[in-house]
Amino acid sequence: MDAVTGSRALSFSTAAARYATHRPSYPPTLFEALKDLAGRDPAGARVADVGAGTGIATALLDAYGARVVAVEPGEGMAAEFRRRNPRIPLVRGDGNRLPLATGSLDLLTYAQSWHWTDPDRAVPEALRVLRPGGALAVWSNDPDLRVGWIADQHTRIEKRFGPGFYINQRPRSQGGLEFATQLLPWSRRISVDDHLAKLSTHSLFLIGEPGTDAFLVDEHRRLTALFPDGWIEEHYVVDLKVALRP
Repeated sequence: MDAVTGSRALSFSTAAARYATHRPSYPPTLFEALKDLAGRDPAGARVADVGAGTGIATALLDAYGARVVAVEPGEGMAAEFRRRNPRIPLVRGDGNRLPLATGSLDLLTYAQSWHWTDPDRAVPEALRVLRPGGALAVWSNDPDLRVGWIADQHTRIEKRFGPGFYINQRPRSQGGLEFATQLLPWSRRISVDDHLAKLSTHSLFLIGEPGTDAFLVDEHRRLTALFPDGWIEEHYVVDLKVALRP
């Protein structure tokens, strides 16, 4: 991980409450798809959710019936996690060196967080903590660029700030892990203001890149002209990848 990516990875703690409020959740079909790819139900499974952030995915796993522990490196994110999820155990750490016992897990999950790891370190760690037959599941909420206004906004971001706004590195097959994939389209209806607040929780905006405030002002003008009632439909595709430990 280079210095720029490292600073982006650590930026979320500066806006943990805003992140928890405005980042999207995941579709109700997610855990059924995970069950199909992993060959076992997450309910009742021993799970660690790595890069848990404020607990968006962790809380869903807990509600689904998983015996889940969160792993989170950021101080501010961990504090917000504990405030919102006081019953769920949390340990400080990251995917490159997991603070978990060898062979202790049925399922290891990375929701919107795999791209902050070094795969050459994270894959051996996943293999270490998973029991034989356990599953590594990696997923991300990606903007659905088949939708016109979303594709146009993404183009404006990359034109203004360069490529790589959505750093969603896909896991590659290595160390005996072979990934199966399922794509899950879904959407949510939110206000223009909430959409822009969500946009502002992405690391590019949190590290204070010059021009980000002006960009959000311009986007507000564009979107309110395009959606005069002040409401939009955000479209996502969850990219779910699952590999079984040999």
